[in-house]
Parts: sequence; C-alpha cells; structure tokens
Amino acid sequence: MNRPDDPRARRLFGDASTAHGDLALSPFRVDRDRIVASPFFARLGGVTQVISPGGSGLLVHNRLTHSLKVAQAGRAIAERLTGDDRYRDLLDKLGGCDPDVVEAAALAHDLGHPPFGHLGERVLDRLARERLGLRDGFEGNAQSYRIVTSTELRGAATIGLDLTAAVRAAILKYPWTRQGYPDPHPRHLAVPPRGAAAPPEDPASGSLKFGAYSTEAADLRRAREPFAGRIADWQQTVEASIMDTADDIAYAIHDVEDFHRVGVLQQGSVAGELMAWQREAAELRGLPEPALEVAARRPGRSIERLRRQLHRKDGWIADDGAFAAAVEHVRRELVDGLLGAPFDGSIEAEQYVAGFSARWTRRLVDAIEVVPDPPVRSGHVRLAVAQWHEVQVLKFVHHRFVLARPDLALHQRGQAALLATLVEALLAWLLDPEEASRLPRRLHDLVELAEAELPADAPDRHAQARGRAIIDHVASLTDSQAVALLDALSGRSGQLWTDAFVL
Repeated sequence: MNRPDDPRARRLFGDASTAHGDLALSPFRVDRDRIVASPFFARLGGVTQVISPGGSGLLVHNRLTHSLKVAQAGRAIAERLTGDDRYRDLLDKLGGCDPDVVEAAALAHDLGHPPFGHLGERVLDRLARERLGLRDGFEGNAQSYRIVTSTELRGAATIGLDLTAAVRAAILKYPWTRQGYPDPHPRHLAVPPRGAAAPPEDPASGSLKFGAYSTEAADLRRAREPFAGRIADWQQTVEASIMDTADDIAYAIHDVEDFHRVGVLQQGSVAGELMAWQREAAELRGLPEPALEVAARRPGRSIERLRRQLHRKDGWIADDGAFAAAVEHVRRELVDGLLGAPFDGSIEAEQYVAGFSARWTRRLVDAIEVVPDPPVRSGHVRLAVAQWHEVQVLKFVHHRFVLARPDLALHQRGQAALLATLVEALLAWLLDPEEASRLPRRLHDLVELAEAELPADAPDRHAQARGRAIIDHVASLTDSQAVALLDALSGRSGQLWTDAFVL
C-alpha cells in the first residue's frame, strides 16, 4: 500500500483527487483503470501498427493489441526485477519500480499515435510545422502526454486523466521537449540520448523525438520532481526504461509475426540476406562504404551496413561476436523455423506462430538487467548484450523486407495525401466566417483549449490555437474515421447521419 504522502503518487491536480468510477485502492492501479476506460485507448483498435487493420483481411496487430502486449512484457520485467535481491536497493535509489506503474505507462504510451501509424506521425509533423506554423510540430509520444494531461475530457472539466507523478514520468520515453527543456537541452550533449539529436536536414528544428510539447513542459517538470537528484533530467525513470524496453521487445517479435501471417516475409529473401553475410562477412567488412552503397541490393550488403551503423551509434554495446551470433540465432529461429512453411491459417500454423512468439518473448524478458551508470544512449534497464543484438537483427528484417517494399510505399503515399488533404479541409472550414456556428463541437472545444493554454501576448495566438486544434483532432481519429471524415468533407459520402468520425 502506498503512503498518502508518497510524492510518486501525487496527482497533477492534487493528492486526493478522485473520479467517479475509481475502484482500485492502489493509486497506480487507479491510473491503469483510468487509461483503459479512456476513449483514446479504445480508438487504438482502429489505428495502424504497421499493416492497416482494415486492409489485411487477417487478424494482425493494431495499436491496441500492441499496447496490451507491451503492458504484458513490461509488467513481467518489473515483477522479475523487483523480486531480484541483486537489484532491490538500486531500484529504490533510482526512484522506485512498481509493476502497476509500468503496466499503466505501457497501456498509455501510444494513446497519441495518429491514423496510419508512424507514417501519420511524420506527415502530421511536417504539416504542423510547415503549413500551420506550430514550432513544436507533432510527435506521437508528446501527443500521448498531452492526452493524459490536457486533451482528454473527464466530465465537465478538461483536465486529462489526472494521473500520478510516477505514471506520468513513466510515459516519458523521451523526457524533454523539442527545444527548451531541460536546459542545457540533451540534443547538445557530446553524445545525445537516443532520439534527442536533431534531424540532419533541419538541425534548427530541435530533437527528432521528444516526450512533451512546450505547453505541457510544466506538467513534465512536476511529474519528474520525485526523481530529482536520483537520475539526470534527460534520463528515463526506471519504470519508463522498462516500458521502453518492453516496447522494443513487442515491436521486434509481433511485427515479424504479422508479416509472416500476411505472406509478406518470404523465406528466400531473408535467408539470402543473412546467409550471404555469414558466407562473406570477412570480405564485406573490408569493403569501403561507397562500394556497399552501390551494391546495396546485393544479398549481405544491407546487414553489413547495419553492423557498421551499430558501431557508429552504439559503440558502447556493439560487438562483432554478439552480432554474428545474433544473425545465426535469427536465421535458425526465423528462416529455418517460422518462415520454413507459408502461413496457411491452419491450427498447426497458428500454434507454430504462438510458440515462436512465446519463446522469443520469454528469452528477451529473461535477459533484462539493471545498471547503475548506463551510457547516455541506454536506460538503466536494458537487454543483455546477446539479446540486444538479436532485437537489432529482428528489427532489421522488418525494415529491410517490409518497410522498404514498393507496394507498401504506394499505399502509404496515398495515406499521406489523405492526411494532407484532411488538414487543409479542416483549416478551410475553420477559416470560413459563415460556418463559425456550425463547427463540430469537439473541434470548437479544442480551439478554445489550445488558445487558453497559450500566453495572452503570444504572437498569432488564435492561428496557433487553430493549428494545434486541427492537429489534435486529426490525431484523435482512427484510420477509418480519417477516411470517412475526408469523404464527407469532399462530398463523396452519401451518409448524412454518422458517428464514423466522432470520437
């Protein structure tokens, strides 16, 4: 039972804040229940993980099932660590570790993901900054934090979910804003934390990844207060580090599972890449970078580039022996195992996929360690060296043999165009003086909320509020709601009364 004066249990709007429907005794379990009861959580069932849930014809992961599996893995890791005598004192010294906090943060970590997955995130960021003039742009993690602190509606007040400090801090995979907090900003460190570096093509834009918009910076600081002096301002809390690691585990395993189900991941192409590198590793290591780029499509070249990238970015853990062992383990488990027979929907095929997923999840969850002084690009909680390399190879298979496919690119270009057209249509509606009284109530409320959180003397205050409201509204849609809303705004829908695009 948590002490009533526990600073980790302090809520954004007061220690004793309760809401109708809170049933649990643990404040962190209450947070978990509030997140699950949120309509933003329910909408994740209609948001793309990698393959659109409406377009595959098969049961593939969406953002909801992904979040549930991250929560499952995260809780398992937290329970193992808190039950391990080797780590108990260290976990307390670093600010604490509670499985309920980890589970709640894992369930909330993707609440802000927009329609069409990471593609939607990139498109909305570009539109927010270049078309709508929002300096903070858009970032899915920051949007998740915005939802739990402000844009989620609870009764008559717009106060977010009023979560505890520990859970809010655990949601912060990247505990900094795009540019201003903390000071000095982590992107200026000699080796920036993972995600903190600015994109090379636009170094003035601030960090590529960040956990909160400037409008939520004060909330971020309050969430981190119980951890002051225990971890650096730019470091994840232990519970955030567990959530982040669990996210990596789920991403590496379950996306590969999905690609096998839909027949996208072909044994021959994956085997050709991995086995060519194993045969020619010594020769490939000697090739200059330009030669690798010229022959990038030849088997073995892409994974050699991955090996070099790991040394450049993560020299603190990259190891050639562990990398070679990881390639062999993935080849044996994935190429010879899972991909050995096409997925045909049979009970046997389903059982094999389930066994592959369970075996890998246990292997990775059991390979977690806690370190007192991690390198800048690592959290306090991390995978052991061997399993870290295995996750990198699994993620490589995903990127090389799925995300780089021209057919997926064709599909995603259409989705990007849809989002751009939708933002333009909503902006035109908001700017039409004759339509002011007929705006959707939610869009009107979001404009008022965004304007209220800006300083009274902010330049272009109303335009900024209007832009943020449009981004908030589009980001709150499912894939199908985004399509339906654009159809209605474009006159292509014949259905007058519909809740298809109302959250």
